[in-house]
Formats: sequence, C-alpha cells, structure tokens
Amino acid sequence: MSSLNISNFIWGIADDVLRDVYVRGKYRDVVLPMTVIRRLDAVLEPTKDAVLRMKAQLDKAGVANQDAALRQSSGEAFYNASPFRLRDLTYRAKQQQLRADFEAYLDGFSPNVQEVLEKFKFRNQLPTLVEADVLGYLIEKFLDTSINLSPKPVLHQDGSVRLPGLDNHSMGTIFEELIRRFNEENNEEAGEHFTPRDVVELMAYLIFMPVADAIQSGTYLVYDGACGTGGMLTVAEETLGKLAAEHGKEVSVHLYGQEVNPETFAISKADLILKGEGVEAENMKFGSTLSADAFPSREFDFMLSNPPYGKSWKTDLDRIGGKKELRDPRFIIEHGGNPEYSLITRSSDGQMVFLANMLSKMKKASPLGSRIAEVHNGSSLFTGDAGSGESNIRRWIIENDWLEAIIALPLNIFYNTGIATYIWVLSNRKSPERQGKVQLIDATAWFKPLRKNLGKKNCELGPDDLRRICDAFLKREEGEQSKVFPNKAFGYWKVTVERPLRLRVDLSAGVLRRFRKSCADVAEGDLADLVESLVASFGSGPHYDFNRFLEQVESTAKVQGVRMTAKRQKLLMTALGVKDPEAEPVIRMVARAKAGADAQRDALHGQYHRTINGKPMVVEYEPDSELRDTEQIPSLEEGGIEAFIRREVLPHAPDAWIDAGKTTIGYEISFTRHFYKPQPLRTLEEIEADIRALEKETDGLLDDVIGKRA
Repeated sequence: MSSLNISNFIWGIADDVLRDVYVRGKYRDVVLPMTVIRRLDAVLEPTKDAVLRMKAQLDKAGVANQDAALRQSSGEAFYNASPFRLRDLTYRAKQQQLRADFEAYLDGFSPNVQEVLEKFKFRNQLPTLVEADVLGYLIEKFLDTSINLSPKPVLHQDGSVRLPGLDNHSMGTIFEELIRRFNEENNEEAGEHFTPRDVVELMAYLIFMPVADAIQSGTYLVYDGACGTGGMLTVAEETLGKLAAEHGKEVSVHLYGQEVNPETFAISKADLILKGEGVEAENMKFGSTLSADAFPSREFDFMLSNPPYGKSWKTDLDRIGGKKELRDPRFIIEHGGNPEYSLITRSSDGQMVFLANMLSKMKKASPLGSRIAEVHNGSSLFTGDAGSGESNIRRWIIENDWLEAIIALPLNIFYNTGIATYIWVLSNRKSPERQGKVQLIDATAWFKPLRKNLGKKNCELGPDDLRRICDAFLKREEGEQSKVFPNKAFGYWKVTVERPLRLRVDLSAGVLRRFRKSCADVAEGDLADLVESLVASFGSGPHYDFNRFLEQVESTAKVQGVRMTAKRQKLLMTALGVKDPEAEPVIRMVARAKAGADAQRDALHGQYHRTINGKPMVVEYEPDSELRDTEQIPSLEEGGIEAFIRREVLPHAPDAWIDAGKTTIGYEISFTRHFYKPQPLRTLEEIEADIRALEKETDGLLDDVIGKRA
C-alpha cells in the first residue's frame, strides 16, 4: 500500500469515527497523535517482551534511573514500559477501564515521547473520546490489518510480502499529506504550509553542491529556525551524507531545529525518535525563534528554512522590548558606521527577521563558513523604503557580499498558496568568481505539471527541472533565465530635494486687523503695534522680499526697544507671509563665509554667499515643505548624487537643493525589471484581418435577424 493510500485510509478514520464527535477542524487533534502512537507502537512490538523483562529486573533491584537500560532493551531511542501493547487494549469492554489502561499505556512511554504527547495535548481528548464511546473503535481502526505502519513488512504464511514495511521517509510523507489536508480544511494562512519535497531537495542541492568537493570527513551542524515537522532537516541530512559518500568522505550530521507550533514540533521530534536519532531529537526545541532563541551562542555550517511570510510577529517584538527598547544583538547591529543599525521589520511580517536570525549564526572561522537557503515571498525583494528594517537587511547582506543568488520558483509550487516564491542562497565564503556579484535565476517556467492537484500545488520540480536550475546556478552562465549583476546594481540613494519657501507680505488694513487678532491670541500685541508703525515708511505692499521686510521689522524693533525673538519671527512668517512663486526665497544666516568656498557646491546643498552688513556670509534657503520631493538615485549612477541632481532636477527647478542630512541608502531587487518580456505589438495586417472577420460575422448575424423578421 502506497503512502498516499495509507494517508487516505487514515483520513477516512477521521470521517468514520469522529464525524459526530468533533467538528471537522478538530479532527487533527486526535488523528495526528494517534498516527504517531501507532507508528511508535509498531516499531516497538518486536522488543516489547525484552523491555518488560528489563523493567521487572530494574524495579526489583530498586534502580531509579531506568531510561538508558530500557532504551537499550528496546533497541530504539524510545520505549514503552507499560504492560500493554496497543492491540491489548481493544479487548476492554468497559470504557472507563479502557481509558485507565490507555492512560497507563501512554504513561509507559519514555520521557522524549512524553514531550511529544504533551505538545499534541492528546490526553485532553480522552474524556471526549470516552464519553462518545469511540476510543476502542479508534484504536481498532489504527490496528486494521489492511495497512502497515511498521517499518517491517507483513508476510504471508509462505513468507512472501503481504504489506511492505513503511520506511521513515514514507512515514514523513504521510504526516505531510495529512497535515496538508487538515490545513486546507481549516483554511490556514498562506504562510502556514509545508515545503514540498521537490523544493526542499532543490534547497539542499543549492547549499551543498557548490562545496561538495570541499566537504571533508568530520561533523557538520544543520539548522532550521522554523523547522515545522523537520522535513528540511532530514532531507538536508540525507543529501549531505550522500554527497560526502560520493566524494569518499564520512560525515556526522547533527540537526538543530526550533518550532513554535506545538503540534508540528511534536511531529518533528517524533520523526527523529522514530528514526532512532534520540540525541538529534533533543536538539529539536519548542518555542519562538524570534523571541526565545534556543541556540543563542551556537553557529551552524548549513542552514535552510521556510519561515512564515505575511504573518505578524508583533507579539514576539513586544516580548523582546518593542522597537524602542529592543537590544537583541541579532537585530540591532553595527553597520555602515551606525552602531545601532536596525534590522527590525514591520511587525505585520517577520519573514526577513528569521533570515537575520540565521545570519547571526554563521560560522566565521571555518574554511567553508556557512551556507544558507531560505524561502521568501516577493515582498522580501522590495518591500520597505530606504532605512526601513527590510531594506536595511538587504543592504547588510549585499554590502557584506553574502548573497549568492535568488531563484524565482514556479507559481503554485506549494500546497496552500499560489503566490510567487523565491529561494535566497547566501554564503559568507563566496567563491572568487562570485565575489561582488549576485545571480538572479528565473525558474518560473521550469516545472512538471501534476496529473492531479495537491491543494493549490499543480506542478512540481522534476529531476530535469532540478538539474536545470542547479546547472544554471553552478555554471553562472548568463542567458534569458539567468543574469548576474554587481552588488551595487541593487543599491540606491533616497535623496530629499528641497525648494525654497517664497513669501510675499501685504500690509493692507484688512490684513493688519487679522494680524493684530493673531498677535492678541498669543499675547504679542506689541508686535502688531510695531508692524503697523512700518506702513508709513515701508508702504502697504505687497512686498515680494520677506527677508527685506524682516530686516525692516528688526531695525524698527531695535529703535523701539522691542526684543525680536524666534517665536515672533515665526509669527511674522505664518500670520503675514503668503506663499507666492514670484516672491524672493526666504533665507536664514548660517555662518561667516570661508575664503575660496565652492559657491556652486554650496548652491546644490541649499547654501549661498551673501554680503550682509558688509560681511561675507553663508546663508541657506528656508525650505517649503509643500514643495519637498524625493529622488531615488541608483548606486551605479555615474557621478553619483550630484551628477543626477544637476542633470535631472536643476534644469526643471534651478532653485532646488538636496538636504544631505536626510539622504538614506536603500536596496531592492526587482525580478520584474530584469526579466520582463514585453508582448510584441500586433501588426497592422493582423489587426485588419480581425476587423474584417468581425465585420463578416456581424453581417451574417444581421442577415439572420432580418431574415427572421421577414
């Protein structure tokens, strides 16, 4: 029986046994842990008697710590020391006795299995199952002789195979299929999905194949910070072992993972326990990677992950201090001369924070360094303005020259989402030919259609597709689907362009009345008196040079003994000044001019030389916030920011300048721009042929209508 048939059989158990007991969305709370329990039970059946004998000996000898001896007796990384096998419980007639015996059976599992059962919260389901009188029926269904959840085959009397054994990979496939169906049933979010094995294999190839020749015999650590059911880690382990063997090397691979969902964590741990990898199972940690990192001081050789995308991480952010108080060295670092460079993204999407977490765990001293493959959706490529957390992460990665490639995957390659997805490949030990460059691969058209959809997954990466993508990556050859760019091609400056504030002043009677009221509102009546006294000598205007008007006010104030404060100057601007493009720019003094100063450069930065009271001064324009604009200037712009402003801005706005203090650096990656294929325009002949065909069709319809009327 195939893995899919077994998945269908188990799915059928849910409908047969639980239909009137649970709503469909809750079936998984029973079916998934029971699948694990039956698998564990099947693995332990051959050595059950040996475990019970050892248990009796240890009890008689008064040995308290029995774990190691019982594991040795079971021949596995786990055991069950209760007097029951699962099949023994089907003969309990009374539900209460069945419950007591079944709980004793569960209590007999080793501590590592207890953690799995605890995270499944399976014991919480027993009252409901007993009350509905379906616990025995449920156990019988999982013991059905038409399926085999044991790793050993079921034989006919003549010794031939009736049901093949179920290896660990096939068992993992069953888990994935069941959870995919449950997720689909519950309408899980797009980020809550499994990574199909074809995508996982591709990720493993991308991190291992470039260094296959350099892998030496020894120990390697592999990490997944959003490990789910652990599928990526086990595929990575298989791939690394296989490549090492092909090169005559022997490697020991240790797996490390963290998962926040208790159910999927339970499956990941159960999977390793079932494989006899008890030590590795202890490296599977429960909790949030972002707010409760289980491996804060550990570095890893290889890392791969598919973090949730489009999913809020606000709770995690609050737990580690929020944006203002956060000091986590994974996310607040030193870069680009900034000792508090922030990698904190929008709280509505934490996928790139998972990537920052991985980058903090790179090996720095080993010959191979660390290699990373991580799945993201399109927002990681371009979301976030310059200076935002997303852009800062991209900048940090690219300016450190860690990004090797990004591969665009086919649409509908995942089970529960059809959105565009990408694999990022990173390394802190780039080969010489990759240094200073990033490769983009458009693999959206390289896939094999599925005969039947699996959720939203309607295609897969066949062997030829995997080979094609890997070849494009390894050979780095440029073509229609593969392009290589210098790192700077993705950087830009976000520049703030200012225009001067231009104010005219009208001192007519009506304006002065309104000005007096404004002054009275802020207890500045003597300022109104002062301005009104100017009208006789300065005229009612309108005056198109606010600076000259201000000089007159200050001169008169000095004579009258009125102190001109910054507050009063601001009141003059806001209550009397009227924006007018024909007026002179409003200026403010900055400093004494230095001999030989570059007047042209000063002008580009909003500073000008003026002689005021016989002294050479540097002045700058007061900016008009309503005219403020920004320009995004590519890092590869010849001549940099100033050349761009002189070419693209000053011809249209000669009085514009850049506020250098507001210039920020950003990075974004646009697949659309680099791989866009415009549709060719139709020829006039084709258009004419279509029009004539429509005319002919219309004439025929008209004849039919007229004929019917006749």
